[in-house]
Amino acid sequence: MKEKEIRGHKYGMAALIIITLLYVCACFTTIIGAVGMDSEAGGPGNVLLFIVSILYLCFGWVFYLGLKILKPGEALVLTLFGKYIGTLKGDGFFFVNPFCTAVNPAAETKLGQSGDIADNSKSKLPLVISGTSMNLDTSMKNKKISLKVMTLSNSRQKVNDILGNPVEIAVAVMWRVTDTAKAVFAVDNYKEYLSLQCDTAVRNVVKLYPYDVTENVDTTGDGQADDGSLRGSTELVAGKIMQEIQGKVADAGIEIVDARITYLAYAPEIAAAMLQRQQAAAVVDARKLIVDGAVGMVELALERLNEKELVELDEERKAAMVSNLLVVLCGNHDAQPVVNSGSLY
Repeated sequence: MKEKEIRGHKYGMAALIIITLLYVCACFTTIIGAVGMDSEAGGPGNVLLFIVSILYLCFGWVFYLGLKILKPGEALVLTLFGKYIGTLKGDGFFFVNPFCTAVNPAAETKLGQSGDIADNSKSKLPLVISGTSMNLDTSMKNKKISLKVMTLSNSRQKVNDILGNPVEIAVAVMWRVTDTAKAVFAVDNYKEYLSLQCDTAVRNVVKLYPYDVTENVDTTGDGQADDGSLRGSTELVAGKIMQEIQGKVADAGIEIVDARITYLAYAPEIAAAMLQRQQAAAVVDARKLIVDGAVGMVELALERLNEKELVELDEERKAAMVSNLLVVLCGNHDAQPVVNSGSLY
């Protein structure tokens, strides 16, 4: 089903004035007709006019149902006796067939997103009938569909990455309705449908990546290992999540504008172990850097001693010197050498 936009119905103010004037005329006609019938001066024409006025006073309020007010970025999907007749778009005061019914299955769905966050206490108005206090939920009366860009932030999910490690991730999805007919009639509830597809897309994409950079892991599907990871390639991962969601919700008349990862961490049950692993890897990298520097310093020292010809060292003395220098340069604490006050040998 394709969207049909209703045009040329922005004469709500004129319709309101005409309907109200007819009500006023009907009131005066009813009063005059009642007085004329009491005085037995009313003819058949006056009696007929009196009956028409009474009927209009009883059922004329139906025409007020055709008055629709829309703000910028809102739309109204209208059906007439179950048949889709079109969508009202644009801001203004409209008048349509009063028997038309607005349809929005997701009007009462609250996802905790922009446009849906509201205080329940403010959406209910007190209504007193025969001394009994009741609450009237005004949110049930709003059948308008927002065409603005909205942000959906689903709750955190626990998903296993490509290595089987459980991670917690949350995404924020910016979306908007582009086809109101598909959004209303193609799916049962387009907000719940979008939320479910977001969860599914996150799971499908996250399981293709490791949390951190890992050797011999192919994340692009080209058969070659790469450096893709959830922590280091957030833009790439978010782009794939957006594409995955868009492919699912296109039939529901929804466009995904953007997607961003808002939270990413290891699951609590393995967070401590992974922290120790990261610390160990950092220590190993630091030690490797220290050893590389120490070896270079020892090599430089031997070269300088040979160039200056300050002392002649055999292979055994060189090995001892290298061992002592490496111990001093690679140790965690300051060295405390033992001074030999005797001969060199």
